[in-house]
Amino acid sequence: MKILMVAIPNHHFFQWVNQLKESGYEVYWFDVTDGGNKVDRIDWVRQIKGWKLKYNYPLRHFFKNKFPQIYKGIQKYNERKIAAVFEKVLKEIQPDMVHCFEMRLAGFPILEIMERRPNLKFIYSSWGSDIYFFKELGVQEEQFSRFLTRVDYLITDCKRDYEIAKQNGFKNIFLGAYIGNGGLTIEEKYIQAINERNVFIIKGYEDGVGKALKVIEAIELLPLQLFTNLQIIIYSADISVQEKVENSSFFKLLKVKIYIRGQFIANADLLEIMGKSKIHIANSISDGLPTSSVEAMGMGAFPIQSNPGKVSEEVITHGVNGFLIENPLDTAEIANWIEKAILNQELRINAQKYNVDFVNKNYNREYLKTEIVQLYKGILS
Repeated sequence: MKILMVAIPNHHFFQWVNQLKESGYEVYWFDVTDGGNKVDRIDWVRQIKGWKLKYNYPLRHFFKNKFPQIYKGIQKYNERKIAAVFEKVLKEIQPDMVHCFEMRLAGFPILEIMERRPNLKFIYSSWGSDIYFFKELGVQEEQFSRFLTRVDYLITDCKRDYEIAKQNGFKNIFLGAYIGNGGLTIEEKYIQAINERNVFIIKGYEDGVGKALKVIEAIELLPLQLFTNLQIIIYSADISVQEKVENSSFFKLLKVKIYIRGQFIANADLLEIMGKSKIHIANSISDGLPTSSVEAMGMGAFPIQSNPGKVSEEVITHGVNGFLIENPLDTAEIANWIEKAILNQELRINAQKYNVDFVNKNYNREYLKTEIVQLYKGILS
């Protein structure tokens, strides 16, 4: 079986595709961005890169950095069209199916070619805000519906997005809701008891969708003594979050460590941090399944999570195994849930056992591997 994956270079994509490593499938990856070198962590995959430039001429990077307008003009003639390259790739590989991850960046550029090949099986995995926030991301309803009409098989990362897809023209086969990275690795050796946990961990996205600054402002509303025995760790932090914290007289009195967005932190290291965290908080106005929070839940951290489109309540029951933020722009509400979570140790003890078991049962990477391999066999048959 030949599977042609179409995706941007992305951690979740690499994690998903590695579930097929020992499946016996011939797996190809068409990097729609043509960004960077070949990826060592999926070195068994046949990677289609280096397709964009007709000529990698001398001084190209000099022109790009010093004369961006001139460079932009040159690139109009020097860059190959993605649709033409993709069509050529299809002819050369003759895949049994195409699997596209994410709609705007990976799906739309190849849609015209896939429409010309209606008999070629087309799988689409939606991620994050892909479906729920499509209008705000600049996707027209007609374009969205056209794309879904061509999709033969749909995979979402939450139940909510399947319902939205049906409302916008998807009438074919739904393969199920699967966590976008193909499953989570649960590092049980790092899971600490409640009384040993001394970290408060924050996802630091502030990008129009992520609203970490509201979390920072909420913490500043609370008594300092709630945090004096905790280390605050902010990961994937955008620059605006870093600047806010570093300029805050409140946070200067606390132990804070910031990992800037894009700064490499090994997944095992992040899991170890989550395994000693009392609380994990992530706040946004749009998301699919909140993967980071689910990962933290699997490591025993108590989740405080925004609930856009009621997606987070698919994994968190408010007041039982976490708290749901209903208004991600309301600092008073966020502060209230933070204070209650820190002070209610009994709630966190009960939630920890429930969450570790729940994640292990529903999102364990080893358990999901067989299902994911079988997905493709089912499509071919």
